[in-house]
Amino acid sequence: MKKNSFLFFFILMMISTKIYTQQKEINWITFEQLEDSLNMKPKKVFLSFYADWCAYCKKMDRVAFKNAEVINILNSEYYSIKMDVQSKDTILFGGKTYLNKEVRTSRRPKHEIPLLLASRKNEPFSLPANLILDKNFTIRKRFFEYLSPKKMVSILK
Repeated sequence: MKKNSFLFFFILMMISTKIYTQQKEINWITFEQLEDSLNMKPKKVFLSFYADWCAYCKKMDRVAFKNAEVINILNSEYYSIKMDVQSKDTILFGGKTYLNKEVRTSRRPKHEIPLLLASRKNEPFSLPANLILDKNFTIRKRFFEYLSPKKMVSILK
């Protein structure tokens, strides 16, 4: 009887520890942090470009980016960056300076980084834009649509 009680208690502890240690949100980092991180420990990179006015971007925040499996994969296998395409920040990355040159000329200005990484030939810029890059910061996949948790998991694996 003592063995069964001990075994039950041990299993209960393991389950509660797993639930407690499971991460609840994505560890988003900045481009500046990414450069240092890639130099220290190369990993794949997940980039998510969004805007406050993008309904599907907001839905991904509420659904896909709250999914436990998506969170676990992104936090363990990727460096993740989420960037507002309308950001006015000056970003230093790879020895270059990137900014939003459209701030004074456009109603919906787009920063240089999303324009460089998420533009498509002969297509208007659209959101959401999610990219997967390899350890060498080479684009491997680009998605210009809402990604459900199920689809996110399939593309991240």
